[in-house]
Amino acid sequence: MTMRLARALAALSVPGALLSPLAAQATNAMNMDAFGAIAGGMGGASLAHETGNSAVMNNPATLGMRAPGQDVLGLGYTLLAPRVEARAPGAPRADESRGRWYHMPSLSLVRKQGRVSYGAAVMAQGGMGTDFRSDSLLFSRGQTLMGAMAPLSGQSIRSELSLGRVMFPLAFEVSDRVSLAVQLDYIWAGLDLQMDLDGATFGRMARPGGTPGLGSAQGSMVDGFNTLLGNGTIQDVSYTRFDFSNDDRFTGEASANGLAGKLGVLLQLTDRLAVGATYHSETHLDDLSSGDARLAFGADFGAGFQDVPVTGRIRVRDFQWPESFGLGMAYRASDRLLLAADLRHLNWSEAMEGLEMSFTADASPANGAFAGTRLDAELEQRWKDQTVISLGAAYRLNDRWTLRGGTNYASNPIPDETVNPLFPAIVQHHLSGGFSYRFTPRSQLHASATYAPQVRVTQSATGVEMRHGQTVWRVNYGYRF
Repeated sequence: MTMRLARALAALSVPGALLSPLAAQATNAMNMDAFGAIAGGMGGASLAHETGNSAVMNNPATLGMRAPGQDVLGLGYTLLAPRVEARAPGAPRADESRGRWYHMPSLSLVRKQGRVSYGAAVMAQGGMGTDFRSDSLLFSRGQTLMGAMAPLSGQSIRSELSLGRVMFPLAFEVSDRVSLAVQLDYIWAGLDLQMDLDGATFGRMARPGGTPGLGSAQGSMVDGFNTLLGNGTIQDVSYTRFDFSNDDRFTGEASANGLAGKLGVLLQLTDRLAVGATYHSETHLDDLSSGDARLAFGADFGAGFQDVPVTGRIRVRDFQWPESFGLGMAYRASDRLLLAADLRHLNWSEAMEGLEMSFTADASPANGAFAGTRLDAELEQRWKDQTVISLGAAYRLNDRWTLRGGTNYASNPIPDETVNPLFPAIVQHHLSGGFSYRFTPRSQLHASATYAPQVRVTQSATGVEMRHGQTVWRVNYGYRF
């Protein structure tokens, strides 16, 4: 690295410091607080009692306790409605994300023959991000490589991660008191990302060995920049932009497929008390990739900054959903009242230590000096493991109506040093309520709503304040035949 570039690494501006991690903020970090309206109405408590076909995402062993000869068709819909704001120090107003509605449908069919329950289910596990306008106070200007202030790309700053599963549960009723389950999940994931790094941040990442708390950038593209800076062809850099997006609400431009598995057990200890446990493995996804990506730079060739677009292929390497463990209990206090409690542990520290992206420029004359070069960027995350506590109750009013209520608390896994307004997965407390209505002995409707009060954190390196609150609506319909 040239001395000129090295001298430019002294400062880090507000916009650049924020754009380091990548994740979709759901309600327990990237994970949903609950799956299905029954669990949703009880704060997510679901590991030791019947939650319908949504058990494929809760504890598939609960499927084994159904009466023989029952086939259940399930339809579901979840609407995630976040409210995300970010305010730079001294800014006259906060920037508000336009990413406010995220849709997650589900379809399932589970059969019970003898002591064996089996079937298939497709569900959108999570899908969210943020979308800031190009005139955002926080993302419109940044610090250049040489320490001046300059506009960034002037384009929208956006992220959206989606992940879905096709699940194949197999549950076995060992006895009237014990059920065991194993499950195979096929997974698809998609990612859109439109993200600016200001010139100072790109310089800090390009330092040999990177910068602790931020990340690193290396490869032949960085070497080319050093050469152009050293010989004076480029005099300053205002921004670097990663851009791959198809603007589809259900699939991302960069995509991947893979597998995961689940294990479950349900023990009916007494007529009133049941205990359930489950293990969800870490996913085994391919690298998220797209051949239609762009990497752009704001470069000063001596006559002011101009945009330098480069087309190529992006790979997000080894992005995985974490493994988790869960233990729950359900106590039937009376013929009408059910009480439930779950404790879950999510291994975010293994899955979200850092985000690695590789961009390879097309070997095209249009890419000029950067044709065929490569940029490897690692964005530091250092998430902590997360503990989630769910408490819920269900009260059967009569043969048609059941009412539910609950609460969910999750520790915040994101350090203040790496949290940012693009992906503030910081929500902690949840309050929920719901109901079930039985149309006929074969037909039921379940609905729930969850409210997560606004949480406020401040990025320790920049002083940027982030606020995040949300509401989740769930509806499920089940038909037995």
